[in-house]
Amino acid sequence: MKKPFVSYEQLKEITKEFPTPFHLYDEKGIRENAEKLYQAFSWNKGYQEFFAIKATPNPFLINILRDYGCGCDCSSMTELMLSEAIGVKGHDIMFSSNDTPAEEFEKAAELGAIINLDDITHITIVEQTLGKLPKTMSCRFNPGGVFKISNGIMDNPGDAKYGMTEEQIEEAFRIMKSKGVEEFGIHAFLASNTVTNEYYPMLAKVLFELAVKLQKRTGVKIKFINLSGGIGIPYLPDQEPNDIAVIGEGVRRMYEEVLTPAGMDDIAIYTELGRYMMGPYGCLVTTAINEKHTYKEYIGVDACAVNLMRPAMYGSYHHITVMGKEDAPEDHKYDITGSLCENNDKFAIDRMLPEIAMGDILVIHDTGAHGFSMGYNYNGKLKSAEVLLKEDGSAQLIRRAETPKDYFATFDCFDILDGMKY
Repeated sequence: MKKPFVSYEQLKEITKEFPTPFHLYDEKGIRENAEKLYQAFSWNKGYQEFFAIKATPNPFLINILRDYGCGCDCSSMTELMLSEAIGVKGHDIMFSSNDTPAEEFEKAAELGAIINLDDITHITIVEQTLGKLPKTMSCRFNPGGVFKISNGIMDNPGDAKYGMTEEQIEEAFRIMKSKGVEEFGIHAFLASNTVTNEYYPMLAKVLFELAVKLQKRTGVKIKFINLSGGIGIPYLPDQEPNDIAVIGEGVRRMYEEVLTPAGMDDIAIYTELGRYMMGPYGCLVTTAINEKHTYKEYIGVDACAVNLMRPAMYGSYHHITVMGKEDAPEDHKYDITGSLCENNDKFAIDRMLPEIAMGDILVIHDTGAHGFSMGYNYNGKLKSAEVLLKEDGSAQLIRRAETPKDYFATFDCFDILDGMKY
């Protein structure tokens, strides 16, 4: 059974100041998790985590991770701008994008970021945009086919739009070396949200073996290998979570098996984790405001897919706790719904929960990554606030809720808000 990181008594006080819905984040959990990650990879002198901003683009939360040495993984102009605004620059930024506009390469270079190329054709674009290639660059690898570990197929890289073939990455390294690149990196993302300790070590072996081949064939200096993301979290209450210490040790064994004998034991290991860093340490807090009894039993809440679209988009499971009724029997079957004009706007379908009364506070678990960040404004719905539960138990607003003024702000040719309250 999943337990919220916040108590019912705490939430009753927090909701007096911040009306639901809002996303709540656990500072204590975020810090403890970052410490465990760096400890798991402490065997590698150059190790660094580049937090995937796309997962949770909030400067207050990113700054917590910066306390532990984390950089930023950026994939767009605004993510680069956010990094710049909080003082992240240079090789603390990894710029990994695809279908990339030239001006984004230019901004990445301006900040001194490491540019990670998704395609061999981008070499020409970067050179034409910057006038020359940076001294340090990286390329994204896609081995094609399917990616398997002992318990079955993890994902299908061959169908993914990302990365280069082995032949292309070898040619890219040769071209880049001839144009002045001195230090090289290899990057790959082959599976998403894996809940197994096997994924990272298996991925590491693939990339380590590729690095040995590329260095021998091209003579380039490989500075780092970026294992990217993919370490997942247990959304289901009966799932066993990943053990980051076991994962780190598995990568170390592969490092010593493959890279050390090749004389490449000075290579730094990088990661770009998002979901693992933040997912369990955020929740969506919402209130039951409607009930409906037709062919099914429905509970309507004041949040909707605008606040958390993963269940609507992917059919994803997010555990739900009815606060104050944690020990009550789960003997009522509900669909928990939002108010969008879409039938898939449901946080749970046929979920067994305690009896819910109007005004009950519900906590929807594991929304700390790809929760708020995937929000949108369909039906004119406004994005919610984000609140940080600090280590001392106090609550801090780290993003205010949107207002109608925000929603209408881009309609420059209309004075919609004149005389209106918002």
